[in-house]
Amino acid sequence: MLSLVVSALCLTVALCAQDITLRAPWDAVAGKPAKIATTGSGSATFYLLGPSTAVKRDVQLGQDITLAPDEVQSAGRYVAIVCAGSCANADFFVAPDKPVSLVFLVHPSRAPVAKTGLISGVAMPFDEYHNLVLTPAAVDFQLSAKSGTPVSHTVETHDGAAWFRISSGKSAGPLQITASMNDVVARRVVQQVASDPCNLRIKGERTAQGIEVETDPVRDCDGNPVPDGTIITFTAKGGDETSTVDAPVKKDVARARMSAKGPVVISAASGVVMGNELRLGGQ
Repeated sequence: MLSLVVSALCLTVALCAQDITLRAPWDAVAGKPAKIATTGSGSATFYLLGPSTAVKRDVQLGQDITLAPDEVQSAGRYVAIVCAGSCANADFFVAPDKPVSLVFLVHPSRAPVAKTGLISGVAMPFDEYHNLVLTPAAVDFQLSAKSGTPVSHTVETHDGAAWFRISSGKSAGPLQITASMNDVVARRVVQQVASDPCNLRIKGERTAQGIEVETDPVRDCDGNPVPDGTIITFTAKGGDETSTVDAPVKKDVARARMSAKGPVVISAASGVVMGNELRLGGQ
């Protein structure tokens, strides 16, 4: 596209010639002033085409053309064109400035404990003008849980990104993950929650209102209390009749009231986890 624009400008004036030469900057940085050296004399028209820039102004040949910071804020390829009877052009690249922020994404926000390779994250450095910094740089990831020693892992960016993948810990609670590059820091928190219930056990008795049944404190296989709201399904079988009650865990325990007059066998389940059977005689 830029080549077509250059050709069109040349044809509107004359065939491109070498009467004018441009020396473009080789170390231009986004948001920093830059200069383009010119040869010749007299007035000319200057054009600058870039990723988010289109500039036209009068200049004096033989003098440096100063590019203002706001004219080169976007990193990428630029084309400078000068026309005065004939046209000359030169292209150059603007590099991103130093990183001032990190875009840091972590998935998921809630993670069951003891799951292999479940938590992943990616950090991408950007400069003040929202240019992705592609120069390789080290990003330090630090993971800190409520219990245990903080763990650090340094990763070098590749094509502007550094990433990691880890397993969730064995204890429920917040896991703080920090990504830092020099003095630029970004933080995220993953809430580690109990995994599926394990060793589900129930107890119960008959009362005047029916059968009162409840679980022992519900834990996962690592001993973490399952979250309130976890559903426990109680099933009562007596003769040809079967009834079920879904009860949420509240303060580590799920409770339910069931009605059955004869001998009954009561069981509990949560997902694929089955508990013990409870046998109660008739009234």
